Amino acid sequence: MRGTFSLAGAGTLFHKEVLRFWKVSVQTVGAPVLTAVLYLMIFGHVLEGRVEVFPGVSYTSFLVPGLVMMSVLQNAFANSSSSLIQSKVTGNLVFLLVTPLSHWAWFAAYVGAAVVRGLAVGAGVFAVTMWFAPLHLAEPWWIVVFAVLGAGMLGTLGLVAGLWAEKFDQTAAFQNFVIMPMTFLSGVFYSVKSLPAVWQTLSHLNPFFYMIDGFRRGFFGASDTSPWVSLAVVALAFAAVAALALRLLAVGYKLRA
Repeated sequence: MRGTFSLAGAGTLFHKEVLRFWKVSVQTVGAPVLTAVLYLMIFGHVLEGRVEVFPGVSYTSFLVPGLVMMSVLQNAFANSSSSLIQSKVTGNLVFLLVTPLSHWAWFAAYVGAAVVRGLAVGAGVFAVTMWFAPLHLAEPWWIVVFAVLGAGMLGTLGLVAGLWAEKFDQTAAFQNFVIMPMTFLSGVFYSVKSLPAVWQTLSHLNPFFYMIDGFRRGFFGASDTSPWVSLAVVALAFAAVAALALRLLAVGYKLRA
């Protein structure tokens, strides 16, 4: 890969990556939407009327933004990680390696496609779940900011995982033992203020918490922490992961035999 900043060819690779998941959209978009609806039906039915996080906000309404953001994050990660490891395993990665694409172009294409898939799934989840509970867009700009930043960070993290992994089992392990626990322990199904002090402290060390909390702020105008603090944490985390991914791409980490 060329070491200079160049996005030549990034559009073509981005288009290829979007087509890759869109051709099987029933699996890559439809299935996650169904999963989120099942979560909503089960947790909403069990806890509706028993839990009130924000004054005047039903538990089902509180749950919807969390499920939307969870779907965005998990699918953004899955898109970039699965694409890269699939190219490694099938051997077609060589066709990208012989091109003059810079590491910036790789990064823009893979992360950009991951953001598109994450937002597509999130929009699908929102479109379906909004029928279960009324939602008011109190501060919609936070919804956009945290959805894009969150999808970008997880798409970048998926790129790192895809570069590191040498087989599908390793990417699955990364998702099951890192992404899933951090997502479920980020306040998707509850407010961290309801936790004991020690668990509240641990939750505030989880960058996923700030993505979920900031995103939810856009719907209710209320959150467990300041949206500006959340924005700063997420932006710094994204910058750190992006710097790592760009460095790995620049040196061709595990891309060449």
